[in-house]
Amino acid sequence: MSDRVYLDWNATTPLRPEARQAMTDAWELSGNPSSVHTEGRKARRLVEEARAAIAAAVGARPQDVVFSSGGTEANALALTPGLRRGAGQKVERLLVSAIEHTSVLVGGRFPSAAIGTIKVTAAGLVDLDHLRAQLAEGPPALVSVMLANNETGAVQPVAEVARIVHAAGGLLHVDAIQAFAKIPFDISSMGADLVTLSAHKIGGPKGVGAVVLAEDVQGLEPLLRGGGQELGRRAGTENVGGISAFGAATKAAMVALETDASRLRGLRDLLEVGLKQTPGMIVFSEAVPRLPNTTLFTVPGLKAETAVIGFDLAGIAVSSGSACSSGKVQPSHVLDAMGMGRELAQGAVRLSLGWSTSQADIEMTLKAWRKLADALLRGERRNTA
Repeated sequence: MSDRVYLDWNATTPLRPEARQAMTDAWELSGNPSSVHTEGRKARRLVEEARAAIAAAVGARPQDVVFSSGGTEANALALTPGLRRGAGQKVERLLVSAIEHTSVLVGGRFPSAAIGTIKVTAAGLVDLDHLRAQLAEGPPALVSVMLANNETGAVQPVAEVARIVHAAGGLLHVDAIQAFAKIPFDISSMGADLVTLSAHKIGGPKGVGAVVLAEDVQGLEPLLRGGGQELGRRAGTENVGGISAFGAATKAAMVALETDASRLRGLRDLLEVGLKQTPGMIVFSEAVPRLPNTTLFTVPGLKAETAVIGFDLAGIAVSSGSACSSGKVQPSHVLDAMGMGRELAQGAVRLSLGWSTSQADIEMTLKAWRKLADALLRGERRNTA
């Protein structure tokens, strides 16, 4: 696949060598991490080393990290009615921003009647005035606002959101799955009560995630009940290989975070300069803080499905937005929430970069885009003439 360019890192990342080695080493162990004998303790040590690595990366305590089968389960676990901080009031309803991942929009275990939506601005940031109004209309709420959007890359003002939510007696869940190891953050300084993560977005394996709790968060009810693993918060024998690889990927990603972010921001900017040679080019959320690796763009008249196929035929893997719709190319609910209109939403193409992306990859992508744009847009203009 060396002749291809992979620009869909927000969907999933290649496995880091460190993660692959950690997983291979873990597979050699025969013990169950819940067993007290030597073999079991060796497996347990790998799980706890990974837990400590992930906790350190987000400024939490190891005992507040709960492993799951991935980001979707982590979000479902985090969205629990009855959560509280210490002796505070329990949350009775859920407010989610309109640009959240689908696994958050469905509301976890909150009944549909107890779920409200927070508007976002045209730039793709949560509308703080609407959040305040929503919080004032009912009992304490759990609010879910992602740290960075998976489609536009827009980084949300979560610290300000946290101040507003806590002043209203609520709690804040932050889906940090796209932001983890791309931008630095700390659960305490961010003001989050719960943070969710996923391994395969940072070079770990698919099928492993985590919920990270603030110190005094109470009332997290398990989705799966059984043997009492994860301090009773998630039953089932731990995925030792996947968890160990998650920890290894976290360590590697955090060491390289600053260097990678700077390099990728430069490549992204180079990419966008080239894309803007096409008249009418729109880069979504361009005017607000974004992840250093993400560009979501369109040109009026472009059809995303056709563009994605065209890029693929040219040897370049891109996407039309979120990759969590069973392979379907659908109009973006994120752009719809931003008020962009169906035509623009249908034409949005996402390019997301990663640690192996090179300047040559960007140049190949721009060369392919120039050919595609000429063919696709000329054909569209002819059809509408």
